[in-house]
Amino acid sequence: MIAIADTDHLTAAGVGLALGLLVGLQRGWALRDRPEGSRFAGIRTFALIGLGGSLAGLLYANAKGPATTLLVAICALVILGYERATRNSQRIDGTSGVVALLTLACGFLVGTGEELLGIVIAVVMVLILAMRTQLHGWIERLSEKEMLSIARFALIALVILPLLPDKSFGPYEAWNPRKLWLVVVLVSGFSFAGYFAARILGPTRGILATAAAGSFVSSTAVTASLANKLKEGTQGTMIVAAGISLASVVMFIRVLALVSVLAPPALTELAQIVAPGMAVSLVLTLWYLRRSAQEKREKGGHEVEMRNPFDIGPALLLTALVMALTVAAQWVLQHYGDRELAIVLALSGALDVDSAIITLGNLPTGTLAPRTAGLVLAVPVVLNTLFKAFVASSVGGWHKGKHGTLPLIACAVPVTVTALLMI
Repeated sequence: MIAIADTDHLTAAGVGLALGLLVGLQRGWALRDRPEGSRFAGIRTFALIGLGGSLAGLLYANAKGPATTLLVAICALVILGYERATRNSQRIDGTSGVVALLTLACGFLVGTGEELLGIVIAVVMVLILAMRTQLHGWIERLSEKEMLSIARFALIALVILPLLPDKSFGPYEAWNPRKLWLVVVLVSGFSFAGYFAARILGPTRGILATAAAGSFVSSTAVTASLANKLKEGTQGTMIVAAGISLASVVMFIRVLALVSVLAPPALTELAQIVAPGMAVSLVLTLWYLRRSAQEKREKGGHEVEMRNPFDIGPALLLTALVMALTVAAQWVLQHYGDRELAIVLALSGALDVDSAIITLGNLPTGTLAPRTAGLVLAVPVVLNTLFKAFVASSVGGWHKGKHGTLPLIACAVPVTVTALLMI
């Protein structure tokens, strides 16, 4: 009878072999046109490299010497094979050599018990290898301005953000540097994503895709990013307004989904209150899309030239507004405590409706009646919508930003009226 540990070892070896076969299949297909004997390695070699890595991982816990010897031997063979292939073909191509070493590492991770990590790395590696043509095409189409923007965004997201302290300071300890800078990263990131989505999908579909996807994270950040497009005139006014309205529709859907999970007793009442606002946002989205089509026909299908994909200004402005409202919410908590629960939820929810839902969901069961809970959550929903309207006019300027401000006010009004009628 095979022990459970032996079965686990066989499984790990099998997974390492399978990952090697997967990588080898891709490399064999990619290099299929090269003459026999000129390729660095084939499907069998990569399969054996994956298997060897997993065996080294299995041995490493109890026999580090043999495991290390096996790893070094395979690495040496990979290096020798790369040197021979480069000398014979008179071309420098390090991809297969690096892939072989990573395949070995994936097999080793599987053998040491990190199966998921090893599998994920191998699959992502195969995906990147399979996208060779697309990736090279993207690089060829990148301008110097776009490359500089990518570097700047990497700086604020991958360097500055991790270095900032994750602790509170300032008035009432209301400000957390890392969380505040995350707002800058989100707004800049959505602007960045929208720019490249517009290049790949076209301005109309790119803006709508970015607005819909981004609103599952932060509809406020999406609104700030799109308001900046209104200010710059980088895309048609009507399609940007449609994106802002669509972001509100997604926000309502996300709010109801979160309430159904975190505060289910309030779901029915809240759904009745926000349904008119969601309907108005949906109608306005369709109306602006129709206007956008007309606008495009009137301009003969001409698209406005896209400008700098990285603009930190709107992100910093939104961060300043967040800082001010966070202090206000903390002031209410300091002076009134939980007695003014609706005010606290409203102020905090004006920035992030999710926080209000989470706060309410953490209250003891029965603290608020379902109708009261629905009405309490409606307040931050309305204030968040009005706050986004203010952001649209602040970032975009009233002359152009009104096309983002007015739809938001229009959807906040029916929600407010319905809530007042239910009181």
